[in-house]
Amino acid sequence: MGRKFEVRKASMAKTQGAKTKVYSKYGKEIYVCAKSGGTDPVGNLALRRLIDKAKKDQVPAHVIDRAIEKANGGGGEDYATARYEGYGPGNCMVIVDCLTDNNNRTITDVRNCFTKTGSKIGAQGSVAHMFEHQAIFTFAGDDEDAILELLMMADADVTDIEQEDGMITVYAPHTEFYKVKTALTEANPDIVFEAEEITFEPQTMTTISEEDLPNFEKFLAMLEDCDDVQHVYHNAEMAD
Repeated sequence: MGRKFEVRKASMAKTQGAKTKVYSKYGKEIYVCAKSGGTDPVGNLALRRLIDKAKKDQVPAHVIDRAIEKANGGGGEDYATARYEGYGPGNCMVIVDCLTDNNNRTITDVRNCFTKTGSKIGAQGSVAHMFEHQAIFTFAGDDEDAILELLMMADADVTDIEQEDGMITVYAPHTEFYKVKTALTEANPDIVFEAEEITFEPQTMTTISEEDLPNFEKFLAMLEDCDDVQHVYHNAEMAD
């Protein structure tokens, strides 16, 4: 079985109220990225990637613009990053990335998600070593050798390339995101990425049984409802 790319995090919300929460999380992340690295996407590649991702997820332009304008003002909230790790329902490994202006509130909220679903929050580094921080691109294609040659000619560092069901997936170190994307788009300006992510890719998978599945879905939903939680990564896969 190949490692065909999946977005292993809480699903995008479909209700208007939940969409508003998603927009809020993007706004916060864009604000922090712009404040720390500059408000010009040309010079701040992390900001450019984030804006592209927000647009792809249909975040309204005014949400993006307001976050950048807020960062340009020099004032505003002082957010810090926080990462929590542990074991979720079915003993799957979980990484929870947060942006917070109140660490006590955030750790309390995240810990509740673990304890109320019979999960176990761990120490920093307890599971992160079992994930690879990678850039991942998925697009239509059937010749992985040609893609590998193309990326080698562009001097892009590639971890792996897979072809499955008419789709090619490129795995690269997260620092190579723009080099890989630039090489692919310059070679094929009409390329459409089914996925273009910097994510934590698990080295091994844990199968969630039907018995554990409701609790696992509850766990993800609780994390998604936490205002400070930005991203949730896990190594769970559903039983066939």
